[in-house]
Amino acid sequence: MVVAPEITQNIKDAASKLDAISDEVDEVNILKLKEKEAFTSESKFDAEKDKATFRQYEDACDRVKNFYAEQHAKQTLAYNLAIREEFQNSVRARMTVWEAMELLNELVDESDPDTSVGQIEHLLQTAEAMRKDGKPDWMQVTGLVHDLGKLLCFFGAQGQWDVVGDTFVVGCKFSDKIIYPDTFKANPDFHDQKLMTENGIYEPGCGLDNVLLSWGHDEYLYHVMKRQSTLPREALSMIRYHSFYPWHRENAYRHLMNADDEAQLEAVLAFNPYDLYSKSDAPVKVEEVKDYYMGLINKYIPGVIEW
Repeated sequence: MVVAPEITQNIKDAASKLDAISDEVDEVNILKLKEKEAFTSESKFDAEKDKATFRQYEDACDRVKNFYAEQHAKQTLAYNLAIREEFQNSVRARMTVWEAMELLNELVDESDPDTSVGQIEHLLQTAEAMRKDGKPDWMQVTGLVHDLGKLLCFFGAQGQWDVVGDTFVVGCKFSDKIIYPDTFKANPDFHDQKLMTENGIYEPGCGLDNVLLSWGHDEYLYHVMKRQSTLPREALSMIRYHSFYPWHRENAYRHLMNADDEAQLEAVLAFNPYDLYSKSDAPVKVEEVKDYYMGLINKYIPGVIEW
């Protein structure tokens, strides 16, 4: 039996505003990627796009700046420990991946100037760009599901700050490579001398699997997929770290990395252009591709999932 949360107009309105923030954050996260392996080869689908036209953070609108001020003030170590305990001890809904995509499609951002498509369209556009570039099927299905963590909008998220936005490590000194680092002065952890050291609660070289990243849609989905899918390690890293820009773009937190994290970094860099640059208003015909992607879902993430 499928159990889905009731969708009220107020929730949908709040979710639409959140999706606008998510899109505006994407616009100012621009990467230039160059990769080596088959699945990490340089993307081809976006070769003609003028990435210089995407806004940078210093030019971001006030809504983005205000969003990050709130996120940085509220993403404390205590909050992250509490939300993970809640996650481990509750099931928010039970549904298949495709049902989750249809539910997420209720989020339509009517104010987005760059695209008017729904969430299923963005997920399919991401996956189809990977398919066009000949990426392996596990990477295609990763593109298909990577934003499903935004279901938190319907599952009791406290606001936008605990769903979207760039992620960072909590429990140690806030890196100056994080966007708008001065806003962390409003975070109680900023004034805890035991936490505000380079390593904080961690050991040098402990590995990023062993650190707490600020809670949001990618961290949430990572934990869902880790325990209920057969996606490879690289796919899980693409999901977990795709918003971890201080690490994969600004080279922060290297003192916490272990040898395995280098391979995961390659995977994340291979993923990001498909997320950022695949958006367009050219619709994917769902009926023409659904059977193909259902096959991939059944291969890697079959059956009813606990969300």
